[in-house]
Amino acid sequence: MKRRQFIAALGGMAVVDWPLRSWAEPLAGNFRVGYLGAGTASNLPDALDAFRDELHQRGYVEGKNLAIEYRWADDRDDRLAGLASDLVRSNVGVIVIEGHTPAIEAAKQATSTIPIVMAVSGDPVASGLVDSLARPGGNITGFALLTPELAPKRLEVLKEFVPALARVAVLWNAANPVKVLDWRATQSAAESLGLKLQSLPVQGAADFEKMFDLANRDRADALVVFPDGLINNHLKEIVDFALRCRFPTMCPSPEFVAAGGLLSYGPSYTHLFRRAADYVDKILRGTRPADLPVQQPTQFELVINMKTAKMLGVTISPTMLLRADKVIE
Repeated sequence: MKRRQFIAALGGMAVVDWPLRSWAEPLAGNFRVGYLGAGTASNLPDALDAFRDELHQRGYVEGKNLAIEYRWADDRDDRLAGLASDLVRSNVGVIVIEGHTPAIEAAKQATSTIPIVMAVSGDPVASGLVDSLARPGGNITGFALLTPELAPKRLEVLKEFVPALARVAVLWNAANPVKVLDWRATQSAAESLGLKLQSLPVQGAADFEKMFDLANRDRADALVVFPDGLINNHLKEIVDFALRCRFPTMCPSPEFVAAGGLLSYGPSYTHLFRRAADYVDKILRGTRPADLPVQQPTQFELVINMKTAKMLGVTISPTMLLRADKVIE
């Protein structure tokens, strides 16, 4: 069920209107776009569909004047360098990175000339991927979640829904340098909110079960899950664990809530991927990536799973329901 849409500004983050559609006549020529994902094709299917649809609206038709070369690392960072090099050899005009800092770094190492569009990134300035948001320099541009700024907001929203919250377990990918920044920002927010944190760091698939056992043993009041490619690939395991142990969960994306998580708050990935398609269009028409500033999110979504709330005994007030962009019954 759709609810009213709201846009939240974080701190000093600028919020600007963005023209989602720029209708174009069918384009002459043959365009090749490389698409590199750190996980699998099932990670963000709605966002990928939005990216392809936006390209179509701008005059690109797959099988006619557009070919998209997909490469998926299947959650194996050791494959990223080879996949990025393969896309370079495929003679693509632009490479799109679905997310995950190591994937962007692999593409950066593979080419300094082919434009790279980050459909989703954490903090590309802190990671050294671009010089600045306004003037990225080089061949990389795109969209930055700036998740360290968003991490405190997620904790605040969770506490609104679980007022008795005192101890929070945090599941995060410690191998991702941006998530280290997220963790530090969450620590600062927890201190100001009077909350205690339990760190549940993972660096690979083998770590999840151990962290689940630790969280279950120490019994926090809720679970926060940081967004990350590795985390997304273990969506079902994480949600099943949270439901089994009756943890109210602040999830990294609506896909987790649809699978049974309690809440998600964050940027609209479908909106970000449409904007990424706009950047791809501009680049294929001749704009240099260095002339395209790295943009921040302008639309944020709150998603609630009412079935999970009832099962956990979490009371969702009418006011909270009105704030939600989507409620899953």
